[in-house]
Amino acid sequence: MVRRLLYIFLGLAVGASFSRAAETDLARYGTAEIAPARTSIYIGSVSMTFPVFIRKGGTYWSTYSARVFPYFFYNEHGHLSIDVSDDQLRQLARGETIEFKGRGLSSDSEERPIEGKVTPADATSGKIKVRVYVSKHIQLIFNTTYRLKPAS
Repeated sequence: MVRRLLYIFLGLAVGASFSRAAETDLARYGTAEIAPARTSIYIGSVSMTFPVFIRKGGTYWSTYSARVFPYFFYNEHGHLSIDVSDDQLRQLARGETIEFKGRGLSSDSEERPIEGKVTPADATSGKIKVRVYVSKHIQLIFNTTYRLKPAS
């Protein structure tokens, strides 16, 4: 009986250490830097910039600033969230492509559904394609790069 309890205790201890190791392993993906992005529109362009994204609870959060040239009156800024699960981060670490969904919310409270695809070059960086739905019939597609880093 004592021996059986010892095996159970050891099994739980080993399982807990694997769990802590997995959490520590994912901690290296605590932030994401996304390079400024630009796309063309009819007689103009849209550029987006983002500060560092911070991961909390399976979601990367940041703000954004969109500049529309020459239609400056369409410029906007707001908040972005992109859902990336722990399993998806492990897929990226293995070099596998993932797809994600998210949403943007402009400072004027206009919601912008987002979806995209991440293609890793290595365990912490690669290419990202983001599709932003501005309206039912208008979508902007941005191609840029990303780099994942530990949270500071």
